[in-house]
Amino acid sequence: MRLLLDTHTLLWWMTNDPRLSSKVQALLLDGEIPTYVSAVSAWEVATKHRIGKLTGIPGLMSRYAEVVVANGFLPLPIEQRHALLAGGMVSDHRDPFDRMLAAQAVLEGLTLVTNDGALKQLPEVTTIW
Repeated sequence: MRLLLDTHTLLWWMTNDPRLSSKVQALLLDGEIPTYVSAVSAWEVATKHRIGKLTGIPGLMSRYAEVVVANGFLPLPIEQRHALLAGGMVSDHRDPFDRMLAAQAVLEGLTLVTNDGALKQLPEVTTIW
């Protein structure tokens, strides 16, 4: 199994948030499971920080890439094929960040770590929580 963290999962991991499931905590603590963080999460974090919806992680903006690597996560860039699938997925889910994560999970054969009910309903996407 190889994992892709949803942005909220990444943030909850970084802040030791109790909403993170014990199953996910165990998987991330394992250290042997390749775990990816998408460039779309950086975009989402920056956007939410800019508009004032993300204030609970001081210094994250200046150290984002460093923090991701320090946690043992692998960066996943956005490619054109990801963008084409994300834009073309038939779904009522309108969040562009989530659509990109879903597309990347499908194309890269990754299990998306999320508790987002809308993402869990996409039949193409394998999720875990």
